[in-house]
Amino acid sequence: MPYHVPEGGTPPQTQLLTGRAIFTEAYAVIPRGTMSDIVTSNLPHWQGTRAWVLARPLSGFAETFSQYLVEVAPGGGSTAPEPDAGAEAVIFVVGGEAELVLGGTAHALGPGSYAYLAPGAEWSFANRGDGPVSFHWIRKRYRAAEGIAAPESFVTHEDERERTHMPGAENVWMTTRFVDPDDLRHDMHVNIVTFAPGGCIPLAETHVMEHGLFVLEGKAVYRLNGDWVEVEAGDFMWLRAFCPQACYAGGPGPFRYLLYKDVNRHAALDLPGAPR
Repeated sequence: MPYHVPEGGTPPQTQLLTGRAIFTEAYAVIPRGTMSDIVTSNLPHWQGTRAWVLARPLSGFAETFSQYLVEVAPGGGSTAPEPDAGAEAVIFVVGGEAELVLGGTAHALGPGSYAYLAPGAEWSFANRGDGPVSFHWIRKRYRAAEGIAAPESFVTHEDERERTHMPGAENVWMTTRFVDPDDLRHDMHVNIVTFAPGGCIPLAETHVMEHGLFVLEGKAVYRLNGDWVEVEAGDFMWLRAFCPQACYAGGPGPFRYLLYKDVNRHAALDLPGAPR
């Protein structure tokens, strides 16, 4: 299946400044055209690597997660990739070939590969190929629940997972799940949502889960807190908890996105930094 891979580069001086980028208290849209060379970040202990930081914990923005779109040059990678021992993560590869060593076991990764990295997991990442490797890296501080064991790391591929048809929308609105929704060990899900051309979310969803949403393929018009916004492959959306949301898939091909959400935990009863 096709997955959008960032191109980088720098816009010419002749390009118009008008674009589709939006930042509000309820949602943000970071279009593919804003992901240029001049906004990349280097990461400690990563060699030959650059990252577009799409979301990070920030007052008035993402609260539960960070998301990077990472590009690793041939020979690059890291043997000490994660600085936070309490972090869990998902890696989803969209381009190139890489090697992930997880708990002493080597895994060959390619487009569509998915790895869940449990908190405290020992892992390394290397590009041993001739071209760049691009992947999404979604990180979250794991919230333990009393009496429930932490989840284990695993590696899989989108092709190895079945699509679940949403109720009343067979073959039109589907979700590829990598974790059982009833498995309470997991406090986040990273899924792939697929719409056939003309498919839609037929209501304005309004719920407690925060979302990070990266368009892998296709285009659509997305409703975000009352605004209708056109999006296409390579765009990123952040949706605050309770932000109303819906979409229509525009065609001519499928509309697919990688979706993060926080799940399966009680709501915290104090705000970060508030007096106890």
